[in-house]
Amino acid sequence: MRYTTSLSLVAASAALLAPAGPDPAGPVTAVRPRVPAAPAASEHEAAPGGAPAPRGGALRRPSGPAFREPARSRERPALGRRGERVAAAELLAETRHCTPLSHGRYRSDAGGRADIPVCGRHGAVFWKADMDIDCDGRPGRHCNRRTDPHFARSTAFQGADGHRLDAEKVPYIVVPEPSRIWNHRADGIRGGSVAAVIHGDRLEYAVVGDTGPRDIIGEASYAAAKGLGIRPDPRGGGTDGDVTYVVFPDSAVTSLDDHEAAAERGEELARRFLRKAGARRAPATAPSAIAPHRR
Repeated sequence: MRYTTSLSLVAASAALLAPAGPDPAGPVTAVRPRVPAAPAASEHEAAPGGAPAPRGGALRRPSGPAFREPARSRERPALGRRGERVAAAELLAETRHCTPLSHGRYRSDAGGRADIPVCGRHGAVFWKADMDIDCDGRPGRHCNRRTDPHFARSTAFQGADGHRLDAEKVPYIVVPEPSRIWNHRADGIRGGSVAAVIHGDRLEYAVVGDTGPRDIIGEASYAAAKGLGIRPDPRGGGTDGDVTYVVFPDSAVTSLDDHEAAAERGEELARRFLRKAGARRAPATAPSAIAPHRR
């Protein structure tokens, strides 16, 4: 008993002298030192690509299905800006109604019924007719005396070099010679005036390049027909279907045979015409009213 008591006293003394703390052999319950959180990224600190660094200091690009681009990047561009090509249907919608400019009506072919008025609306002049093929001007592989029995080596208006136009390369339309029915000059139509020609869902820009009979309307060059998907053969080509000719007054380009310049100018004038008609309005700016981008 005395021996046991001595051992107990020794054990108690050791316990009192031992440092306080958990038993190393027991379960790990010690609290680890707290590491200070990384400072939040400043609004001026940028991640790769220019995006603000996410808070927490990590430079990570958002990814996964939860990520959505900012609403402004999905906003539809304002209508009528460069790069947004005018559609044929938009022009057709604004040429359904006619305010007559002509004092009478034209025929589409010799001996046909005179039922085609020249109309004016929102600063443009237009008519709806068929399309006959004009191959006049500079002779070529498809336009010459052998291919076209009515071929003429001249056009009413000339190209930049002072020479006749090349119907195979220059999209141009034909307007009737001035008469009591209509004088195109009185309405600002001249050689080189820019025109939009529509057939079905296709749109081709052209210039006024030639004149035709005083009582017939509805004719365009080999190149204009080809651009619209119409058979351009001067003998049996053309179409009896509806073709819409929209001419923009006081819009003559410097070079009638520069189709790229005419097309660029045509897009600009077509957008202006549609804005005047109220067909191309800017979308609402509220996020809930933003329409999906149309291709």
